[in-house]
Amino acid sequence: MRTKHTFRLPPDLAGQLADYAGRKRVAQALVVETALSSYLSPDNSERMEAALGRRLDRLTRQIERLERHLTISNEALALFVRFWLTVTPPLPDTAQPAARAKGRERYEGFVEALGRRLAKGQSLAQEISQDVIPADRESDRKDSSSLA
Repeated sequence: MRTKHTFRLPPDLAGQLADYAGRKRVAQALVVETALSSYLSPDNSERMEAALGRRLDRLTRQIERLERHLTISNEALALFVRFWLTVTPPLPDTAQPAARAKGRERYEGFVEALGRRLAKGQSLAQEISQDVIPADRESDRKDSSSLA
């Protein structure tokens, strides 16, 4: 049994309804009924909330990964700067111009190497992971062979 409802639609919305029903070859009442059912369904909001939750979880994991990579980069840079400052003796004034020229030359080489590395696509974090994981697996094999 169905209940009859009478309501008025703006002309543009009525036109869209008629066009859609005509394209799908269904009654306009069926289109309105389906749209209202979908709009009022509690499952719709729960599905949207679940999808939003999954997206937020994915974004959280990506941010945590970025934070880890940033921490590794900061620690590597700090370690290098500390090492460089402790092992590099000050130069006499007469050696300063030659040292600056050599420094510029070495810096240009560094920038070129950095450009090649970035073009290759592999990051330092990936390289470190590849270096560390095989070493861990090898030590696991040694530990398990010593137990046998």
